[in-house]
Amino acid sequence: MSSQTAYGRPREAKPFYRSFGFQVLVAMALGLVLGFIAREMGAGPDGTPNWLAQTLQTVGSIFVQLLRALVPPLIFTAIVASISNLRELSNAASLVWQTLLWFAITALIAVAIGITLGLLIQPGTRALIDEAAARAPASTGSWLDFLKGLIPVNMIGLEAKTQLKDASASTSLNFNVLQIVIISIVVGIAALRVGPAAQTFLDFNRSFLAIVRKILWWVIRLTPIGTVGLLGNAVAQYGWHTLGQLGWFSAAVYIGLAIVLFVVYPVLLVANGLNPIRYFAGAWPAIQLGFVSRSSIGTLPVTEAVTERELGVPREYAAFAVPLGATTKMDGCAAIYPAIAAIFIAEFYNVPLALQDYFLIAFVSVIGSAATAGLTGAVVMLTLTLSTLGLPLQGVGLLLAVDPILDMGRTAVNVAGQALVPTIVSKRAGILDQSVYDNTGSGDILDIEPTPAHA
Repeated sequence: MSSQTAYGRPREAKPFYRSFGFQVLVAMALGLVLGFIAREMGAGPDGTPNWLAQTLQTVGSIFVQLLRALVPPLIFTAIVASISNLRELSNAASLVWQTLLWFAITALIAVAIGITLGLLIQPGTRALIDEAAARAPASTGSWLDFLKGLIPVNMIGLEAKTQLKDASASTSLNFNVLQIVIISIVVGIAALRVGPAAQTFLDFNRSFLAIVRKILWWVIRLTPIGTVGLLGNAVAQYGWHTLGQLGWFSAAVYIGLAIVLFVVYPVLLVANGLNPIRYFAGAWPAIQLGFVSRSSIGTLPVTEAVTERELGVPREYAAFAVPLGATTKMDGCAAIYPAIAAIFIAEFYNVPLALQDYFLIAFVSVIGSAATAGLTGAVVMLTLTLSTLGLPLQGVGLLLAVDPILDMGRTAVNVAGQALVPTIVSKRAGILDQSVYDNTGSGDILDIEPTPAHA
C-alpha cells in the first residue's frame, strides 16, 4: 500500500518503527537510561567525567555543531531566495506585518500566563534554596545590546570573543544570527533593485540553497543519534535532584509551558480553522529536537523543513518567517520564564511589585526578545527583565541549578511558536497549502527529500 508525500510523490508505507518520530522517542528513552547510568558511575579519579558521560557529551555536541554549521548558509540563501520570490506575492508587506503582529500577540498571551501562575503559586515564598547561592551572572542583557546587535560587525555576521583564564587566552568564534538575517534581507532587496544584472547571483543563490538543503537532510537523519547524546548528557551532568529545592518554581514554569503549548496554541489554531492534531503531527519532529538540543538556532533547519513540507507554508514565506522567529520568537525563554522568575526573585527578596511592574514585565517580554537575539540563553533575557524592574541581579544565581532542565521545555515551546505563527499567518492570508496541512500520510519527515529551490 502506498500513500502520497507532501509534494504528491508516491511512497511505500513502512512499519511504524522506521518512522522519524518513533526513532527519536526510542533515542530519548535510551538517552535517559544511559544518562542515569553515567551519573551513577560518578566522576573519574581526577574529577573528570567518566568515559560514558564524555561519550554522550561528545556525540551531542557534534550533532549540534553540525546543525549550527548549516545555519549561516541556510539563513542567507533561504532569505535571499525568499525575498526574490516574495515579489511574486502581492501581499508581501502584509505578510511581514502580520508575522510581527502574531509574534507580539502570542508573546503577550504567554507572559500573561506566566504572571498569573507566578502570583497564584508564589514560588519565591516556597523555595528551599539557600540565599548563599545567589550571585550575579557573567553576562547580562540590556537595551543597548539590541541596538548594537542590529548593526553587523562584518558581512558574515561573525563575532570573536577572547577569554583570559589561568594566564592563558582562548578565542572563540560565534555567528550573530540577527546580523545574518539583516545582512540577508539587505542583500536580497539590493539584488531586486539591481534588476537583470543580479539574476546570475540569484540563480547561484538558489543552486547553493538546494545544496545546503540536501546536506541538511543528511544531518537530520542523524537526529536519533544526536538525541541519545544530548539528553543523556543533560541527565548525567545535572540529574533531577536539583528540582527539589526549586520544585514550586520548576512546576510553575512547566505548567505555564504546558498551557501555552497544549491549550493556547491549539485554541489559536482552531480559531483560524486549523486542526491542532495535524499541526502537532507535522511540527513534532522540530519540537522534539528543540527539547533535547535546547537550541532554537540548532533546531532552525528542522523547524523550517517541517513548517514548509509538513504544514504547507509556502517556501518563499517560510524561509523568511522561520529564521526571523528563531531569533525573536521565544514564548518559553522570553515570556513565561522571565515573568515567573522575576516574581520568584521579588518574593524571595521581599520586594513588592506594583501594577506598573507587571506591565513592564509584559513590555519587556513582547519587545525585549529581539534585544537578546544573537545572545545565548534565557539568562540574558531574565537579567534584562530584572534590570528593568530594579530587582537584584544576584537572584539569577538562585535559579541556575535548574536552568538546564527548564531550558528543555522552554526551547520546545519556542520552536513550536516559531512554526505556529507562519502557519496561522499563511492560513489567514490564503496562501497555506491546505492539502499538505491535512495530509496525515506525510507526517514522517524522513520521507520528504529536499527539492530544488524554485524560481
